[in-house]
Amino acid sequence: MTPTLGSSRTLPVALSIAGSDSGGGAGIQADIATMAARDVHGTSALTAVTAQNTTGVTASEVLDPEFVTAQIDAVLDDFDVGAVKTGMLGDAAVAATVAERAERIDGPVVVDPVTVAESCDRLLSKSGVETVRDELFPAATLVTPNVPEAELLADTTIENAADAERAGRRLCEFGADAALVTGGHLDGDPVDVLVAEFGTVEEYRSDRVPNANTHGSGCTLSAAIAAELAKGASLPEAVGSAETHLDRAIRCGRAVGAGTGPVEQLAPLRAEAGKTAARADVREFVRTFERENLRKLVPEVGTNVAVAPDCAISPADVVAIEGRIHRVPDGVAATGGSRAGASSHIARFLLGVREADDGVTAACNVRASEQVAQAVRDNFEAVEIDRRNEPEDASGTMDWAASEAMAARSAAPDAVYDGGAVGKEPMVRLLGSDSSELLENVLELHAALD
Repeated sequence: MTPTLGSSRTLPVALSIAGSDSGGGAGIQADIATMAARDVHGTSALTAVTAQNTTGVTASEVLDPEFVTAQIDAVLDDFDVGAVKTGMLGDAAVAATVAERAERIDGPVVVDPVTVAESCDRLLSKSGVETVRDELFPAATLVTPNVPEAELLADTTIENAADAERAGRRLCEFGADAALVTGGHLDGDPVDVLVAEFGTVEEYRSDRVPNANTHGSGCTLSAAIAAELAKGASLPEAVGSAETHLDRAIRCGRAVGAGTGPVEQLAPLRAEAGKTAARADVREFVRTFERENLRKLVPEVGTNVAVAPDCAISPADVVAIEGRIHRVPDGVAATGGSRAGASSHIARFLLGVREADDGVTAACNVRASEQVAQAVRDNFEAVEIDRRNEPEDASGTMDWAASEAMAARSAAPDAVYDGGAVGKEPMVRLLGSDSSELLENVLELHAALD
């Protein structure tokens, strides 16, 4: 008797044709992880095997083109492949083989023209570069070179977004439907430029992350685009989703190895998974606040607590209280439950602090009376900021407050307080490595008031 299995899901399928990274940060390893994070089943055809880690490539072996073909055919014969991406191809023979197969693929093809590794080690021969450009580009829905690759392929110099646009147009002249020139190698905040053969141009801007772990960023971006295309997204939709994915992946990069670590391909999943524990932490904070009747710490506007799960990068990721905690006749009470995205103010402050010290995951605001401020100064490592110095064009009070508090600091203080300003009430913000430490600080502050 055939055993009854649990229910199963039908997933979109994408194929990665690329090399292997023994360090686990780029290549096929990055592609499969990224596709999984985008809820797509990833299949693969290995083109080369590399011996590499975060410091460089020590050896590489390009596989026989016939074996590469056999892998591609095995996948295409059995799976309904919705999109394909190519990465490291190694040499002209493999590139030509992949180009020939790509012409037969009924679906989008994303070409990441990998020529050098993050460590600047060469990954594609000169003749291979020409074959990719002349034979593979005509089959490409999108090519995704970084600046050095685009300069090589388009035979030009790129110093800014306008140069990237011109290079992208040149790459489309080789037959690609569209080109996304990624600007991480340029000075300043990164700008990726999407150029389509029908003339449209889109720019994707992000803030540069200092000292970021970026190994595998190109692979992750192209794999995410392919995954979204496999799900039926339009090219602009796919690129937009992939850019958001990569921004989070870079901000949550893995600090492993002695060199440049890899981006966190699973960052969206980690952020979503962490919300469950964060909601439980916020609920426990509220229960304690209510049980201990900490009304002396509740300001007129109410108290909120924010907990950032792993890989949180926006207020929508941060769990807080809907409606805050307020004073009621017989104590204090929260007016709503815990929800991701429930706070803008305290969540933005927490995220701003985390840009300098990601060891901090929880924050709350409390009443800023002179008695509370004195207790903060006496009992905690505290930083005072002067909100009268806040620029009129500041993007937000909480962003500015976090930046001001963390100026010249790498570790967050226990508390940040200010005396307010015209039209701005005084505020005390407490911080903790987690919600438990934050709650301990809150209880210690309340006890100090007695």
